[in-house]
Amino acid sequence: MSSLFGTMSVALQSLMAQQSAMEVVANNVANVNTPGYSREVAVMEETPPLLSGNTLVGTGVTMASVQSVRDNILNLRIDQETSQQSSLSSYVDSMNQVQALFNETQGTGLQTDLSNFFNSFQSLATDPTSSSLRQATITAGQDLAGAFNQTSQNMSTIQQGLDQSVVQTVSQVNQLTAQVANLNQQIQSVSISGDNPGSLEDQRDEDLTNLSNLIDTAVIYSNNGSVSVTTTHGTALVAGNQSDALSTQVNSSTGMNDVFSQGTDITSNIAGGQLQGLISARDSSIPAAQSSLDNLAAGLITAVNTQQTAGYDLSGGRGEDFFTPFTPSTAGSNAGAAATMTVSLTDPSQIAASLDGVSGDNSNATALANIQNEPIVAGQTAGDYYSNLIDQVGNDVSNASSEQEAVGLVLQQLTTQQGSISGVSLDEEATHLVMYQQAYEAAARVISVADELNNATINMFTPS
Repeated sequence: MSSLFGTMSVALQSLMAQQSAMEVVANNVANVNTPGYSREVAVMEETPPLLSGNTLVGTGVTMASVQSVRDNILNLRIDQETSQQSSLSSYVDSMNQVQALFNETQGTGLQTDLSNFFNSFQSLATDPTSSSLRQATITAGQDLAGAFNQTSQNMSTIQQGLDQSVVQTVSQVNQLTAQVANLNQQIQSVSISGDNPGSLEDQRDEDLTNLSNLIDTAVIYSNNGSVSVTTTHGTALVAGNQSDALSTQVNSSTGMNDVFSQGTDITSNIAGGQLQGLISARDSSIPAAQSSLDNLAAGLITAVNTQQTAGYDLSGGRGEDFFTPFTPSTAGSNAGAAATMTVSLTDPSQIAASLDGVSGDNSNATALANIQNEPIVAGQTAGDYYSNLIDQVGNDVSNASSEQEAVGLVLQQLTTQQGSISGVSLDEEATHLVMYQQAYEAAARVISVADELNNATINMFTPS
């Protein structure tokens, strides 16, 4: 009697275990298209055997736990590549805005205004006493100065926009680190109670990936189920259920927001994520382009004014500065030259077309036109220097785009590999379902047979 009831108990326990396992399969199938979901597996364990006389007798099976299938090392690789790709993407997006300012084929840039300016002096040389040609020269100068002003202002606007994006990104980083810290606490609590924290771990993995999209991260997994997160340079972001918020503060020297952690400026140590791409464009590439633009403006102002003051105007007086002279605010720097470039002449007769003071002489007008072919900036002509500026911006974008594409291919491979490990395969789940179904049916059959035997035994000893 006891052995038959024991058999029924073992079979009943198997029924419950197989039923629970089928529920795990059903959950996997339900989440086959859920982003970030890691498939779960039922972990079956033999229950402790009992000693019957001198023999150990098995007591059946139980579903010990449900485990999510994930590869933390692979997740770290994906987060690293995500961080790199996001950095390159934000950099390319930022510098594409700058590159658009120098798109000569689309009618933006300085090349046309530069050519028109020097050509106006060439035209003036054909008739140095012409009032209309003199006015055209002043207008060409004003157009050129206006183009420098507008380009400089546009770059400043782009830079300020990136600065605001830095502030917003830091805020997003803080939101995600707070969420990760909160999930750490929940995961520990669920793990202690013996339940499966798989769905919480999926949420945390998603948050960690999103965090790496914003800033470079280094993640350490603890035995208690929590994670610690720092930047690759060691700045603490999350420790257990505590998060360390970053902050921003305006740098009085640059006017841009620097990133701080616990009072320490970490701006230069940020090595990945959207934040790094924004900072690289804001603090390096755009200032470099702006500096080149200022150098070109300052070189033009100096060269044109020098030649203008060497000649004589229409009334025979010494030539005055064509452009308002630029005075650097800092020795050795031309910062602000492009933004403040203006034509100082207001009267067309003040253009010094003559070199000897004789009315009708065009020697100085010709000399002013020839500045176009003279090395006036860093040993280069204005046209060559400007072309190099365009090339530098274009090369920065091109190189970053190429690297972004390469990183994207690596990330795609890693994501595919992650999918093969953690993703749900309907074929595999179907196989598991059949396996658990057959085990369930077998256990049910055992119960049925044991019940029949019990009834037969009882009937044997029941008086008729």
